[in-house]
Amino acid sequence: MPDSSLRRHRYQVTNVWTGNLGSGTSTYRAYSRNHELSGAGKSVPVPGSSDPLFRGDPKRYNPEELLVGALSACHMLWVLHLCADAGIVVTGYTDEALGEMDEHADGSAEFTRVILRPRMTLADPTRAAEALAMHQRAHQVCALARSVNFPVEHEPEVAG
Repeated sequence: MPDSSLRRHRYQVTNVWTGNLGSGTSTYRAYSRNHELSGAGKSVPVPGSSDPLFRGDPKRYNPEELLVGALSACHMLWVLHLCADAGIVVTGYTDEALGEMDEHADGSAEFTRVILRPRMTLADPTRAAEALAMHQRAHQVCALARSVNFPVEHEPEVAG
């Protein structure tokens, strides 16, 4: 029997490869890894490529960076939501997120962990302990952190 409290959400992104340099994928070096991610109603596409170590364009986002960025953004949005609900006024938030991926001899790879390092500024520094506690709750409810098979750690700091 289906769970009547379950609400299903769908997210659609269009990924268009823009890297045909004239001969398609005739050889490994014959094509660019460039692509663009877009979605209905979005104002600008996200320029993507592969990691420069894999012949990608270093000026474009690679999938690994987008994964780390998505985890950071999900966590941040939950922290801001939880703080707002608790009456904690956040006036600044920056996260220097780091992802670690291990590559195997056969070329396969997987992320082994992501570390979020959010730095928050509060209007009322006496609520720092409460704001720090919001990070654990955010971790528990972030759909992305709940969906990956590697640890997503957080090392938050709060300033007044």
